[in-house]
Amino acid sequence: MNLAQLLDRSGMDAVDHLERQLTIPVIDGLQGQGDLVVIPLDMTTAQVRAAGWRAVPPSGAELVRGAAGNNPHTLVADPDICRYHQNVHDAAGLGIAVFENSAPVYLVHPEHGGTGVAPGRWLVRRQRERRTSGRVGYPLLGSTTWYHGGSTALVAD
Repeated sequence: MNLAQLLDRSGMDAVDHLERQLTIPVIDGLQGQGDLVVIPLDMTTAQVRAAGWRAVPPSGAELVRGAAGNNPHTLVADPDICRYHQNVHDAAGLGIAVFENSAPVYLVHPEHGGTGVAPGRWLVRRQRERRTSGRVGYPLLGSTTWYHGGSTALVAD
């Protein structure tokens, strides 16, 4: 699949400088997209609740969005091949979602384009943001921001 096909299928758009005819590789292993990293679940200590799994809808599942409301990282899949869960606890406190897929799925982002993920079980983590002074914060439950003693820091864009 190329980027143009993925964007047409998902109804999303990407910045003009991305090559639309580029074939999107499907990777079976650790990979990143901007501020997110996709990790094989068996390489982590993440705990996932059994309830709450949802099928990825035809329009895709938005995993995280930048603080200004822009630049979503969206999981896109064919019907009935991928389910995801956003109630994740991992030791690093960075997990935002887990998904399992029986065929390739894609993460789409307006500035980064697309990346393909091979069949498997995967943990999606966000980037850790650190302040130049003070302590590292902790994630607000169900949020895309981190708490830093009264202020927040962007963790994905």
